[in-house]
Amino acid sequence: MERAGAYGAAKAGGVAFDPVAFFTHPRTILRLMSWVFSIVVFGCIINEGYINIGSERLLCVFNNNADACNYGVTVGVACFLGSIFFLILDIYFPSISSVKDRRRAVMLDLAFSGLASFLWFVGFCFLANQWQATSPDELPLAQGSDAARATITFCFFSILTWVCMCAPAGPKPALFLRAFTCELRLRVCLFQGYQCVPVMSTLKNISFMEDKQRLLHRAPAASL
Repeated sequence: MERAGAYGAAKAGGVAFDPVAFFTHPRTILRLMSWVFSIVVFGCIINEGYINIGSERLLCVFNNNADACNYGVTVGVACFLGSIFFLILDIYFPSISSVKDRRRAVMLDLAFSGLASFLWFVGFCFLANQWQATSPDELPLAQGSDAARATITFCFFSILTWVCMCAPAGPKPALFLRAFTCELRLRVCLFQGYQCVPVMSTLKNISFMEDKQRLLHRAPAASL
């Protein structure tokens, strides 16, 4: 059975894409849930988040504060696009042969997940506060009330899903520290001019051709 490569993925070209295994993976499920939640948030605001009372001007149901509606739509659309981008990145991640590129992908994923968690937390607090300050007189026949409650609810759900994707429970974040430590040991070993056979054995499923070539080029000089 093929062992895991750098940052939790198999070596490039070593394993064929398995749709069933991919879409049943917990991280993929969380990403799809985040994608759906973002659609619900900005969809509710766009469809029923604005009302007009005796005029052609549309007012936001969240205390007539246009910034609240604009914030919800902006964060929702951004996380919608981000979920699609990282879902595609997860599909192509095993085919990335460079350790540095894999590291950048992992760090970008974690950074975006952390940022999204923070933005959804701010959005939940902001929208909940504005909805609490909304007077019933501003919403005749309770127009948009269901959409406002759904928006706040799914903002809270989005916090949970994005925070879970920040946690090192998946294979890529879990092996991030191990891969970084092994790469650091390889660089120290190369700098000192040793044969690095034990380190090479440790890195056989983490390092790729770029590090192996550097090691093999330095080994003959070290034996002189």
